[in-house]
Amino acid sequence: MTHWRQLPARAWPRSLAGQAIALQVLVVAVVVLAGTALALLDARRDGEDAAREQVIGIATALADSPSTAAAIESGTATKVLQPVTEAVRTSTDIAFITIMAPDGVRFTHTDPTQIGGHYLGTVEPALRGQTFSEVYTGTLGPSVRAIAPVRSADGRIVGLVSAGITQQTLAQRWRAQIPVIAAVTAAALAVSLIGVWAIRRRLLRQTRGLRPDELRVMYDHHDAILHSVSEGLIVLDRDGVALANDEARRLLGLASGPVRTQDLPQFLRSADPGVRDELHVTADRVLVVNRARVAGAGSEVVTIRDRTELQGALGELSSLQVLADSLRAQAHESANKLHTVVTMVEMGRPEDAVRFATSELELSQRLVDRLSLAVGEPALVALLLGKTAQADERGIALTVTEDTQLSADAVLSGQEMVTVLGNLIDNAMDACDRDDPWIEVTVTQDDHELLIRVADSGPGMDSDTFEKAMQRGYSTKSADPAGHGLGLALVGQVIRKHGGTLRADVTYGSVVTATVPRP
Repeated sequence: MTHWRQLPARAWPRSLAGQAIALQVLVVAVVVLAGTALALLDARRDGEDAAREQVIGIATALADSPSTAAAIESGTATKVLQPVTEAVRTSTDIAFITIMAPDGVRFTHTDPTQIGGHYLGTVEPALRGQTFSEVYTGTLGPSVRAIAPVRSADGRIVGLVSAGITQQTLAQRWRAQIPVIAAVTAAALAVSLIGVWAIRRRLLRQTRGLRPDELRVMYDHHDAILHSVSEGLIVLDRDGVALANDEARRLLGLASGPVRTQDLPQFLRSADPGVRDELHVTADRVLVVNRARVAGAGSEVVTIRDRTELQGALGELSSLQVLADSLRAQAHESANKLHTVVTMVEMGRPEDAVRFATSELELSQRLVDRLSLAVGEPALVALLLGKTAQADERGIALTVTEDTQLSADAVLSGQEMVTVLGNLIDNAMDACDRDDPWIEVTVTQDDHELLIRVADSGPGMDSDTFEKAMQRGYSTKSADPAGHGLGLALVGQVIRKHGGTLRADVTYGSVVTATVPRP
């Protein structure tokens, strides 16, 4: 068995397009040549059938003519019928018309010297009254002939009429059709080759002239990469979702099988090419989305990265950074206070120095002690202390209510508490009234649910704005016109993950309340 690789490079094309076209050319050539052969055979068979019908019709017409029987019975058959048969033979372009007696003696013949001789051929069926045809070799060579009986007025068979066409004449007739068949064949072959050439150009453009083994390797690599990359990949075209790899299905919660456009999140359903590192929040993830249009292909490639864990870590880092900044500021402030205490001692007023030094210390220590006793989560204590210091620097009165009480077995983890409360406090700091800036924080948990409430002196948000902020990551800051805020969206993600609710209202201030039921 011969394989394609064993053929020389010049004997068989290497590219997929070349091999496909070579096979098509072979198939087209075989089909066209086979069709030509069948057309020639059909033309020959049709010619023989037409000739058979023609000679039967001529023989029958002459045999049924009353003048033929009358001439035979009168004994003037040759004189009367010879001119008639020759005239008919000439006008119909057949080889011969022979009228004979029942014993086969010829009355007429194309060759007058054959008149009076015996007819060469089968006559028995005609003597029994049948009209039939046969192929027989006579004086003029092989011919297709028909024999019909001639009946008298009383029904007796008084003679026979034979009409025939030589096979040489038939061959000349169907060979005359060869130029037409050849022209049709050439036209069909030319049209087929033009079509094949157009297909070749299209295949070359679509396969870029690659060989079948190169295409197979490319597909294997493509498939392996799609299944192994850690980023989600989605290809969108005019018909919807053309491709979605395993990671994209995992990040977006898509089921196996074909993916419809309506299965995608809202932010992927509309065409928006050119997006770079856009953050979107789903029910349980923070995703970074990049979109790019494929030039000339009418499709769009979307890459998705998971930033959920990183976002949580950044939230904790931000809280620690706030605490560190607050500690640094307090260290600077403590240095100023220490200089004041030293100066008071030098001025001979030690009692005033002690009273000044211990008043600030007692206030700070009292807050640390109260939060440490009331809240069993160290990360949350650190967050509240840091936010309190940060608010103090910004001139905002941040109060942790006396109702705040949280045991170590909180419904939310420390990281989730930092995400929820840290973002709510940050939003409150940005939204509170600058003429009367205050924030009030309450965190409690009973046997039924965890409650987190953050109130501020700001105007609050209406229900539509609040819902939009939770769904897409919305910011009301003038410095963020693109709407890339993620605060409330991240809070809503954590709360929904645990089956809780998040609501906003305006009562004694702008109040945002998160409740999470205990399992």
